Amino acid sequence: MDPKFSPDQFLDIRSHGFVRLAIAVPRIRVGDPAENVAHHLEQIEAAGEQGASYVLFPELSLTGYTCADLFHAQALLEGALEALETLLAGTEKLDLAFSFGMPLRLDHAVFNVAVTCNRGKILAVTPKTYLPQYREFYETRYFARAAEAQTETVSLCGRDAPFGPDVLLRTDDPRVVIYPTICEDDWVPVPPASRAALAGATILANLSASNIVIGKAQYREDLILASSGRNEAVHMYAAAGFGESTMDVVWDGHGFIAERGYMLAKTERFQLDGTCITADVDVEALTLERGVQGSFRQNAMDYKSSWRSVSLAGFRPGQAGDVDHDAAGRDREQAHRTFHRDIPAHPFVPQNPAERSQRCREVFMIQSTGLATKLRSLPEDARRVVVAVSGGQDSTHALNVAVHTMDLLGLPRSRIVALTMPGLGTTERTYTNACALIRAVGATFREIDIKPAVRKFFGDIGHSEDKKDLVYENTQAWTRKLEELATAAQVRGIVLGTGDLSELALGWCTMFGDHASHYGVNAGIPKTLISYLIHWTADEVFEEEPEVRAVLLDILDTPISPELLPPSDREIAQKTEEEIGPYELHDFFIYYFLRFGFSPSRIARMALHAFEGKYGLPEIKAWLRVFIVRFFQNQFKRNCLPEGPKVGTTCISPRGDWRMPSDASPAAWLADLERIPDAL
Repeated sequence: MDPKFSPDQFLDIRSHGFVRLAIAVPRIRVGDPAENVAHHLEQIEAAGEQGASYVLFPELSLTGYTCADLFHAQALLEGALEALETLLAGTEKLDLAFSFGMPLRLDHAVFNVAVTCNRGKILAVTPKTYLPQYREFYETRYFARAAEAQTETVSLCGRDAPFGPDVLLRTDDPRVVIYPTICEDDWVPVPPASRAALAGATILANLSASNIVIGKAQYREDLILASSGRNEAVHMYAAAGFGESTMDVVWDGHGFIAERGYMLAKTERFQLDGTCITADVDVEALTLERGVQGSFRQNAMDYKSSWRSVSLAGFRPGQAGDVDHDAAGRDREQAHRTFHRDIPAHPFVPQNPAERSQRCREVFMIQSTGLATKLRSLPEDARRVVVAVSGGQDSTHALNVAVHTMDLLGLPRSRIVALTMPGLGTTERTYTNACALIRAVGATFREIDIKPAVRKFFGDIGHSEDKKDLVYENTQAWTRKLEELATAAQVRGIVLGTGDLSELALGWCTMFGDHASHYGVNAGIPKTLISYLIHWTADEVFEEEPEVRAVLLDILDTPISPELLPPSDREIAQKTEEEIGPYELHDFFIYYFLRFGFSPSRIARMALHAFEGKYGLPEIKAWLRVFIVRFFQNQFKRNCLPEGPKVGTTCISPRGDWRMPSDASPAAWLADLERIPDAL
């Protein structure tokens, strides 16, 4: 295990597998490399001040894309080489790499190339593989394609560099492998970038010109987003902007950075002075995803080919905590103390209201149609559901799903037998809401007071009711489940489980109590999403049933509690989040622990950013310890979960996404937790 983080190392995003990338779209003057290189140096300096490790420019950025027949002019070609020399000299002491575009005369032809440089060195020269020759494009008139090259090494400005489309740029961090392509190369059916990804490239960088027409910007984004998702990669895209010739077409300077199918950052298009954007990409996540996705490796085996590698020796994306003694170096280090990416505090809940509404609709329909399929598999006279309704959010949502399922199947809602089972901790508010909701939706109402049965159990085992321990609490949960199962047998139906994903991950359920059911309809729903689902259901499903909607809104205002301890002054005394921690923190931990397998120290650093100002590091560390311990201690409950629908990418069913021995040790995770500083 690595030593304990210093506060500076812990805060540095590079310690946790993040790399800062930049898209630079400079202002262009067509045919003037000397002026254009000055704009390149300005953009590189700006990106460096923001802590970028790699900068991507557009296609033919050093001369302009629209030079046409001037690409064969000696003055332009030699001017581009002189500009390259200026660029190398001006970046010799900068600790970042960059790729830009220029024309290059070689092998009795002119090639459209991407040149990648670092610390005054030329690392690779990548020619364009596919040349468009349709509609407004006439590139074969000016350029030769990569396959026409006769040499594999080129000498530029007194420096030798590999030449060809088969060169991967490898860094000291094995998670960071860069592969540049040029425009049309990403638009063909089998892009070179995909083959490079299969060979290990993690950062795919496309230098583009791409004039703008109606609808093209969205198509570009869809194209690159799909590539980043399909290739489990980062995909950068930089298109030419202001200054290109507009004789017949216009250029918008469209640049963006996509990661595994998600958009991280986009330029503001149609800028007259150029633009530069940065984003922190998560190379740790994509590396872990490639390891999990076996089909990625299988595909790589089917397309094995020969690749050359070049070392980016001066490129240090994974190193953190280095001390720079000059002012520029200190500023650069300070730049890595904050994230240039959005890390949502609630990863299960979309931030955009329209997207959140769509998510709620999809989740609700997955649950409803899943339950409908389950009921359709039963004999017609056994298509009944028994559900315990407590007045809390989980059972409320389960009842909502059951109601909609009956509506979908054309069955009367009376086939839902809804039980209210007041116990030793039930408060008047939750009891009243449970009764009101059952009656409002039209389910069959049954009330079973479990207190006499619970006290009988206490008497049978000689337990004092004054002893408020686990026996006191769990006996109520077991009694309720026994009543549910007995009722289901009586009416010939199935018991609907109400426990959610967050409770199951934390083990906040009683084994064979609320843990058990015939179908756990909420098993894939995290606690932070439940309240949004209930609110959406109130607004959409029960829009024309005001009595139902009113009860649902009041339930949303009720504190979360298992209500297994006696009320205090008629109010809820046992509040779950006071005992096990905030559910929003636990859901954050659950997502990144289960979905990606991140280490506790990495999760804590991300949480510190996501919940900035709400939770400090000591509090995050304390509740993360609770999560780790409870998660490992309670795997035995998850190993025998009832059936339930997988809803999102995070699932803990032993028949689905998560298999784990119940006697596994959390020692390695707790040791990593101890690497986190106690204070900053």
